[in-house]
Amino acid sequence: MILINNRDKLEWTPGMTVRDMMKAMNYVYVLITIKVNGELVDEDDYDTYEIPDGADVKAIHIHHGG
Repeated sequence: MILINNRDKLEWTPGMTVRDMMKAMNYVYVLITIKVNGELVDEDDYDTYEIPDGADVKAIHIHHGG
């Protein structure tokens, strides 16, 4: 199980990547920053960065506009 933003729980699966988590949570934001256990994950690594079981994930949607 992983905890997302201190409120949402998602069943963990072996090999789960940041991109897998984003799909499971229906995150489609253009600008989103992900931290796993306090470590910032580079957007280029979302398809390969594996989230460990029991991880604390922060998904921060960055707003923009004028």
